[in-house]
Amino acid sequence: MDDMPVMEVAAIPHPVSPDWFAKYKSLRREFMKNLHDSVQELSFLNLSRDEFMNLIMGRALPENLSLRFRIPLQFGGKLELSNMFMCKTFPHSYNLDRFIIEQSDAKTLWLPNPAKKIYIPAHTASGGDGGNATSDRLAQMAAQIAANRGLD
Repeated sequence: MDDMPVMEVAAIPHPVSPDWFAKYKSLRREFMKNLHDSVQELSFLNLSRDEFMNLIMGRALPENLSLRFRIPLQFGGKLELSNMFMCKTFPHSYNLDRFIIEQSDAKTLWLPNPAKKIYIPAHTASGGDGGNATSDRLAQMAAQIAANRGLD
């Protein structure tokens, strides 16, 4: 994951509110509903139509996808949309966890900070042979959902 930008954060523990998980569940749903502007990245995840619709409607996160905090709550991260990103659980989220755990004794942490809401490795996003039917189909679906929500 050499293409993953990182940010420097002081490894100073912060208290986490006891009701963080209830707030996180609501924020998670809101994050998924706000993916209508990430159709290009979503097309690289090879989601079925039902998985795609459930995701952008905020109903369910497809299998093997994870929502992560850019700055974990225990290091001062906020329960905000801008502090979240999505990636494949395996191998990306797994590798990110290993990368963070390896820094456990450091005074400064280097935390993943992808440029977009969805992390897609550069070698995957470059495309390949074939058409763009998936991207076109998802773009049309996202445009319809955005229009229905008055987001166009």
